[in-house]
Amino acid sequence: MNEFRIESDLIGDLKVPTNAYYGIQTVRAIENFKISSHKLSNCATFIKALAQVKLAAAKTNYELHSLDEPLYLSIRQACLDIIDGQFDNQFPLDLIQGGAGTSINMNINEVVANRTLEIMGYKKGEYNYCSPNDHINLAQSTNDAYPTSVKIALYQMHDEVYQALDDLITVIRIKAIEFQSILKMGRTQLQDAVPMTMGQEFEAFAYSLEKEKRKLVTAREEFLSINMGGTAIGTGLNAPKEFAELCAENLREVTNIPIYVAPNLIESTSDTSCFVEYSSALKRLAIKVSKICNDLRLLSSGPRAGINEISLPALQAGSSIMPGKVNPVIPEVVNQVCYKVIGNDTTVMLASEAGQLQLNVMEPIIVHCLIESMQLMKNALTSLKEKCIEGIIANKDVSENLVKNSIGIVTALNPFIGYKMSTKIAKEALITGKSVYQLVLEYDLLSKSRLDQILNPENMINTQTSFSA
Repeated sequence: MNEFRIESDLIGDLKVPTNAYYGIQTVRAIENFKISSHKLSNCATFIKALAQVKLAAAKTNYELHSLDEPLYLSIRQACLDIIDGQFDNQFPLDLIQGGAGTSINMNINEVVANRTLEIMGYKKGEYNYCSPNDHINLAQSTNDAYPTSVKIALYQMHDEVYQALDDLITVIRIKAIEFQSILKMGRTQLQDAVPMTMGQEFEAFAYSLEKEKRKLVTAREEFLSINMGGTAIGTGLNAPKEFAELCAENLREVTNIPIYVAPNLIESTSDTSCFVEYSSALKRLAIKVSKICNDLRLLSSGPRAGINEISLPALQAGSSIMPGKVNPVIPEVVNQVCYKVIGNDTTVMLASEAGQLQLNVMEPIIVHCLIESMQLMKNALTSLKEKCIEGIIANKDVSENLVKNSIGIVTALNPFIGYKMSTKIAKEALITGKSVYQLVLEYDLLSKSRLDQILNPENMINTQTSFSA
């Protein structure tokens, strides 16, 4: 039995595995782009989006009388099979590639065509009955079908990132309520500042992340503008003038996403600013999350020779040489994910700037970076929630003793004894080891009852801070 079929393109003839639903252009791309381990086959959402675009385009072409009904119905079934995930292994291409996405567009065209041929009772490769170019890619170009598919995929992937972030915020807020009565020292520049509650600290974490939800949602809205119908450069060559609006309508039906046609298809074909904006929103989130992880590592440092105000869940032995050592491995790994997301944003920015004339050929690296960043961030946020935040324990006695012994509470005396005298008290307390409380009484600066009232840490905390699960 012959294990290959012969297909032809402008370069020449090539062997294609007999059982493969992809064709010659996919085979060439497999050989040409051995760049990374990130394959299209590992991104089911992107494959689904590609098939949704081809389904909407086929329906549009049928409604415009460019496809006959039997062929359209077979194409429709082929697309639905791909959307259902039955052919994910037929998309072996590296996400990083030259050609502005042409290889990926032809990969989906070939798989849809060969699955259509199979449905119609023909052999794979009998393209005179259903052609990847003439039928599946009808009234389209890579330059409108590929970025439209990317936008749909990223729009859908956003939901997972958003949900992971929302779940993390919820758990942090639960901890804020749990810790709302635990006094601790606030710190600026790694030095003692003034008292606060641990609940206030965690609520600040939650509020900081809450703002990033809004940024992500706003950035996602830019994905709704598509350039289907623009074909090669936005002029709409080889597409009926009704194609753009009708295809957008069909895509709205297929995806349940409120897609609309870009006002200027030529501008939209070369513009990648929507990707820049969403990547920037991911970077903002990464910066916030990384800062929180830095704080968790500091607050849990020790346990005997550090701050030790909180204990993180012990997940694994921390050293091959130091018995008993446990490391904050989840904040550490999340920090590293955040660095990667920040680095990917730089790549997206540079690739977007590299656009020339009527197309940006660097879109594949933009797509690769965004998909990677979204997948990494979703996983990191989930791990931080499940393996770290949920299991944090507050070391109440440690925190409150640090407040009692802190020089920082002298700040509360400024309005009563003046900054100069407060500075003197603080300096002497540091030198002698005496407490601020003891020195104020020794200098007879305030009565004991008045001092007790002023230096009660609870009176120095803003009780207006709200805590809500």
